[in-house]
Amino acid sequence: MRLLNKVAIVTGAGTGIGHAIALALAKEGANVVIGDVQEDSAKRTAAEIEAMGRKSLAVKCDVRSSSEVESIVEKTVGKFGRIDILVNNAGVSTMAPVVEMTEEEWDYNLDVNAKGVFLCSRAVARQMIKQGEGGKIVSLGSIAGKSGSQYYAHYNASKAAVIAFTASLARELAPYKINVNAVCPGIVETSMHAREIKWTAKLRGMKEEEVKAGYIAFTPLGRLEQPEDVAKLVVFLASEEADFITGQAINVDGGIMTRR
Repeated sequence: MRLLNKVAIVTGAGTGIGHAIALALAKEGANVVIGDVQEDSAKRTAAEIEAMGRKSLAVKCDVRSSSEVESIVEKTVGKFGRIDILVNNAGVSTMAPVVEMTEEEWDYNLDVNAKGVFLCSRAVARQMIKQGEGGKIVSLGSIAGKSGSQYYAHYNASKAAVIAFTASLARELAPYKINVNAVCPGIVETSMHAREIKWTAKLRGMKEEEVKAGYIAFTPLGRLEQPEDVAKLVVFLASEEADFITGQAINVDGGIMTRR
């Protein structure tokens, strides 16, 4: 167990990629705090982790709220005494042409995906510095943050912000032995992705099956990415095996970026 008795916070861990990450960390021995805006989902994930023999805590947390972010940090330290790992996973996406995009859509994507990473990283970094024993911060970027995508300008901008913030924070926290990295998935098969398929099909006048087949064909490894594919890389970056890796934005995309 590479993470035996480490204490991790995973945001947006009620479902999807975050759920897979939380379970993967627990399998490696970590005790995991589940933060999610949907408290019921957080509790379900926490129950799964406890059924594995690890300790967990479910906390309702909207990463856009500094008070709720501070609360999850306080509750984690109150229960476990420390924080060793933060995974900034909480994220959203919507789809719209720029000329039709509303300010609300722009703000929603940037506030959750970028501001949320800032607020959580700031709060946890303060605690890790106080502890004086280093730590690992892993944020969910996206290959969308490294290129342009039609109808996703706001989402792409938010993920580009995560990548740049990761590099900057890594420089600042290196003296404290806190590693900061980003994971950049490709096309991951989740409920959020299912919604994106519906939006794409509607905007382009295609069938949903055609859209999905196109995504698979565009992925050199020939399948849609699974949440567990992302979780494996997160576990590695949270472990001692990645002690000399910081400030990176690592693709886990089945080879999609080779086409760019």
